[in-house]
Amino acid sequence: MSFSKYSALLASTLFSLCTASFAWADLGSDIHQLQKRWAEVNYQLSGKPQLTAFEKLSHEAEQLSKKYPEAASIWLWSGIIKSTYAGAKGGFGALKLAKSSKSDLEQAIKLEPAVMQGSAYTSLGTLYFNVPGWPLAFGDDDKAEELLLKGISINPDGIDSNYFFAQYLVNEGRYLEAEKFLLKAQAAPARAHRPLADKGRQQEISTALVEVRKAL
Repeated sequence: MSFSKYSALLASTLFSLCTASFAWADLGSDIHQLQKRWAEVNYQLSGKPQLTAFEKLSHEAEQLSKKYPEAASIWLWSGIIKSTYAGAKGGFGALKLAKSSKSDLEQAIKLEPAVMQGSAYTSLGTLYFNVPGWPLAFGDDDKAEELLLKGISINPDGIDSNYFFAQYLVNEGRYLEAEKFLLKAQAAPARAHRPLADKGRQQEISTALVEVRKAL
């Protein structure tokens, strides 16, 4: 290979590496924007405006999963957004979203099992106990508990890992256990850069505690 050809190849390689580095440098910012917008849509909107915003945010997350196909955190947030959208939408129209969310969360686990402190396991477990079972969908309470406990094992003091396992326990009528995990969720440390999400979740925890204590 001539020196000129070698130089051209080296330059091309360096350009490719630099381009990839710049793209990955944007990853943290893109994830932060997804998190921030999800919290705004989930906790500050309702009705048709919320559904419209979730649809747009879901599309944005899908585009980012193409931009960062190896980034588990993007697949995780794409799955979270779709599952929350499905919950807001409800009915049979939500099943397609739930199945797509499941696929995204499974991809996140495949790439990085403990991504964001086990959030993919927690989110996937929540899907399993919220969707219908066969033949309509993939709902499975035993699988849900397995996944949620995996999330707890990775992040035993997390607000979401404890809250969603408590929700599962409520669904199973295990109210005394649910109260225990709700109290752990309530005592979870605040998450940096996620004040709106924490505020909304704490309100959900307080509401759930009232309902659980009525059932005890």
